[in-house]
Amino acid sequence: MSATTPTLGFIGLGIMGTPMCLHLIEAGHAMSVHTRGALPPAIAAAGATACDSARAVAEASDIVFLMLPDTPDVEAVLFAERGVASGLRRGAVVVDMSSVSPVATKDFARRIEALGGHYLDAPVSGGELGAKNATLSIMAGGDEAVFDRVRPLFERMGRNITLVGGNGDGQTAKVAN
Repeated sequence: MSATTPTLGFIGLGIMGTPMCLHLIEAGHAMSVHTRGALPPAIAAAGATACDSARAVAEASDIVFLMLPDTPDVEAVLFAERGVASGLRRGAVVVDMSSVSPVATKDFARRIEALGGHYLDAPVSGGELGAKNATLSIMAGGDEAVFDRVRPLFERMGRNITLVGGNGDGQTAKVAN
């Protein structure tokens, strides 16, 4: 991964994911994307590369962001046949910004790390308006060195950014919130 400009991937381009992804593209990052539905016109216009699978996003990215509806969606995107895990680069980072189960998150992190990747759970608070205005609160769980690498990207999406502990602790903080 380049120390200055990592290649990014974003999976989940709904009402929250689309503006979050756009903030990263506007910061000058090459972006590979995948979503279940039609590619949002704003993402296409911004120059993102549409991929046919989560695997293809992982193959093209140093850091892969997820913004998905629920725990089973995250598990499928990560571990299905053409999921992120099947294309993950050694040393790449998976950042799950969805709000999902803390217990499942710990398992997902162990499985990604066993493949040579890194994992941060970083659920957000602030809703659609916060996503559009880049004012989200981000509660991250994971390794501090990995968090420090991703923090400049978080700063493009939010204002209150806190590492609250290890993997799963971001999700726990979100549930408590």
